Amino acid sequence: MPKKSLANLTDLAGKKVVIRVDFNVPQDKDGTITNDRRIRGALPTIQYVLEKGGSAILISHLGRPTGDAEADKPFRMDRVATRLGELLGKPVQKSDEVVGPISAEKVAALKPGEVLLLENVRFHPDEQNKKHDGTFAKTLASYGDVYVNDAFGTCHRKDVSMLALPEAMKGKPRVVGFLVAKELDILANLLGTPKRPMVGLLGGGKVSDKIGFIKAMLARVDQVLVGGAMTYTFLKAQGIEIGSSRCEADKLDLARELLELGKGKIVLPVDHLIADKVAADATTEVSDGQVPAGKFGLDIGPKTIQLYSDIIAKAGTVVWNGPMGKFEDEPFAKGTKSIGEAMAANQNAVTVVGGGETAEAVEQFGLDSQMTHVSTGGGAFLEYVEGTPFAALDQIDDQ
Repeated sequence: MPKKSLANLTDLAGKKVVIRVDFNVPQDKDGTITNDRRIRGALPTIQYVLEKGGSAILISHLGRPTGDAEADKPFRMDRVATRLGELLGKPVQKSDEVVGPISAEKVAALKPGEVLLLENVRFHPDEQNKKHDGTFAKTLASYGDVYVNDAFGTCHRKDVSMLALPEAMKGKPRVVGFLVAKELDILANLLGTPKRPMVGLLGGGKVSDKIGFIKAMLARVDQVLVGGAMTYTFLKAQGIEIGSSRCEADKLDLARELLELGKGKIVLPVDHLIADKVAADATTEVSDGQVPAGKFGLDIGPKTIQLYSDIIAKAGTVVWNGPMGKFEDEPFAKGTKSIGEAMAANQNAVTVVGGGETAEAVEQFGLDSQMTHVSTGGGAFLEYVEGTPFAALDQIDDQ
């Protein structure tokens, strides 16, 4: 059943709108934001609420706090509030607690058109406590007249702010924001009647991390093009020499099972960019077919780039999850960048990037705006395609 979205709510004047956003942005060691894509992704939802005369109370987690106040300083939401204010062009208030007298006072004083960001929701001990007594959820629920889920990247979680909070707000409007609505629309098309041929691109480190996703893709796509470190587990399973390349030695039987399941669909690299060490200053060369002893496979080679690009050029739909190589280091970035460029060049295709590192890569190469959709959810994207039901979405009102 389709879910109600924020677009279904036009009477927001004077309403306090609690919005669960995903501001879990990448940071350096000092807590400086290195990529604000997730903050920018929430802007349409926040701006809509403000334009309709409502006020926005934002809830998000950031990082993985340990409970150590000193160690958790980089995870405070101050810098996020500052960056959001810059993007909105107006001040964003920030509460130094999640719930309590400070937050209650700020919520009560919030005026139409104003924005309040609560402290990192994971600083509260009940956010991820499966045995919570409901008090935390009820307190958060008391802050708002409307609940909006605009945190696709956390939709597969059962944290209080994703599940118990909207449960506690039953009877009040509960909708998805524009970001989540777009994600669900794109995914519905992918899982429904996508344009053919449909091509899946799979990269990243481990086969074991994406078993369900690989099987789901094999059931839907016409071809699966493999890259990244997972390549070498598949090659090793076929008895092909992989040198010192990363390999899940305990998953070779699984790789053989997937190769058999995907017979005629799975396409593996025909050449590799190899190096003498895993470092940006490594000496590189191209190797056909296999990787010599003592060498590391760190990117797809030029023949594979051409092969994959030709397949992408003829595709009607392309879904990509996982980089083709160690793109963070310039010598090993060409494969990932070239695949992104091939997708961008096929303007007749629906091109979807499945979040995580892949989203960071296409943005790094300036290709994100040329894709049909770049998901904000890595794990959530994978689980949705696998068919995992999201309890958080069950709490949203049906249309």
